[in-house]
Amino acid sequence: MRPGVACQFCRIVAGESPARIVHEDDDVIVIHNVLDWVPVMLLAMPRRHMTQEEMWRDPVMARVAEAAVRAGKEHCPRGFRLLSNFGPEAMQSQPHAHLHVLGGTQMGRYV
Repeated sequence: MRPGVACQFCRIVAGESPARIVHEDDDVIVIHNVLDWVPVMLLAMPRRHMTQEEMWRDPVMARVAEAAVRAGKEHCPRGFRLLSNFGPEAMQSQPHAHLHVLGGTQMGRYV
């Protein structure tokens, strides 16, 4: 997918849409999610557009995971959850691959 065409996350990566950036490097960007279901909701994603499945099979996954864990430790020192949704029944709303970093509260067994 060409950046800026149909993907909101590609527009964020390209600097065409605003985002509160927590981390960025050549391969990965971590931003605050606009949703606020729990006190801390971050999104860690590859800069390159790919599907969830492609990300999990690509070497960039290690970089995304590293950035997500680092952001989780910084923003949720008492603990955090990493989550990856696959498809509409799992509530994946964006086609651009990403990990959720959730925390800042006791979440119980399941969110």
